[in-house]
Amino acid sequence: MELTKAGEAFLEDAQQLLRQLGAAVQRGQQTSRGEVGQLVVGFVGSAAYNVLPPILRSFRKEVPDVTLELRELTTDQQLQRLLNGQIDIGLVRPPFKNSEVVENSEVESEVIFQESLVVALPETHTLSKQDAVSMRSLAHKPFILFPRLLAPGLYDSIISLCQKAGFSPRVVQEAIQMQTIVSLVAAEMGIAIVPNSLKNLQRSGVVYKPLLEATPNVAIALIWQQNPIPTVQRFLEITRQYVMTCTHFDVRT
Repeated sequence: MELTKAGEAFLEDAQQLLRQLGAAVQRGQQTSRGEVGQLVVGFVGSAAYNVLPPILRSFRKEVPDVTLELRELTTDQQLQRLLNGQIDIGLVRPPFKNSEVVENSEVESEVIFQESLVVALPETHTLSKQDAVSMRSLAHKPFILFPRLLAPGLYDSIISLCQKAGFSPRVVQEAIQMQTIVSLVAAEMGIAIVPNSLKNLQRSGVVYKPLLEATPNVAIALIWQQNPIPTVQRFLEITRQYVMTCTHFDVRT
């Protein structure tokens, strides 16, 4: 017995359908595991100097078929865009300016990194030769700071640190980006209190010194919507796995 011409054509089509069905099943399984698709990630600029690069490397290695789209945004911009469905997950600086929005919504958050504050000084500054600097010695120095609207939690931590030392900082210049603040320090426009990880931004003309006083920890947190899509769930899993295995991170669970 042998197939007729019609039977041969039917067999070829049937085999093609079976291959397509197998591919569809495989793609469906990959999608459910968060291994294909698209992920829109928001992040504050300072996250680029600590957790963001290694997490992205791990994610790209584990799930290379997920298309990543990155958007640099302030914490509050990320919160609004998360609620509006414009980003899928964000790396932010808590606490939130509108904390009631988070409490009354389906937004989840999880701190993945905390760090101390240090002082950034021009390398020609008289204090740059010291091993550590006291806050009191900064009382009359010109400060470079960012607007509170951009990161209220970090801003308030810096102001609180100054007030505990008995003074309010004399802000001579504001800048939006952390790298701009460090560049202005290098230009001897003033000094700045910055997260410790900014030391990874190696700018000539700037030295970073620890503070003698205990500083408040400033955090990086993830935010996402409840019942996350598979790619968000995969990002969360990879981030948690990476953070737990990196002892050089100051992690708070």
